[in-house]
Amino acid sequence: QVQLVESGGGLVQAGGSLRLSCAASGRAFSTYVMGWFRQGPGKEREFVAAISQFGGMTDYRDSVKGRFTISRDNAKNTVYLQMDSLKPEDTAVYYCAARGGSVARTRTEYRDWGQGTQVTVSS
Repeated sequence: QVQLVESGGGLVQAGGSLRLSCAASGRAFSTYVMGWFRQGPGKEREFVAAISQFGGMTDYRDSVKGRFTISRDNAKNTVYLQMDSLKPEDTAVYYCAARGGSVARTRTEYRDWGQGTQVTVSS
């Protein structure tokens, strides 16, 4: 298992930027696919982005393509989510998650989860 701790959330105006970080501890970080999910008020948790073990493959939900960038630094056991051109509809609790195997979008395919960090985008 891997323990995950997110940071970097906060309040930002529409059009602004935030960078989320997710620090991992436990078993070898580079063996995990890492994903970011979010859960807005009254909504189900949804896939945002994922990155393969060494960063060669990434995947994004359509609504964040061109605005969000996922990256990782295996030497620091950390995955990042750079969020630019933020919109009020991006308001949510953002979670990072880890899984073995290949990049995936389904929540149930991720085994380990962080506690989440709140992102609020004001209009």
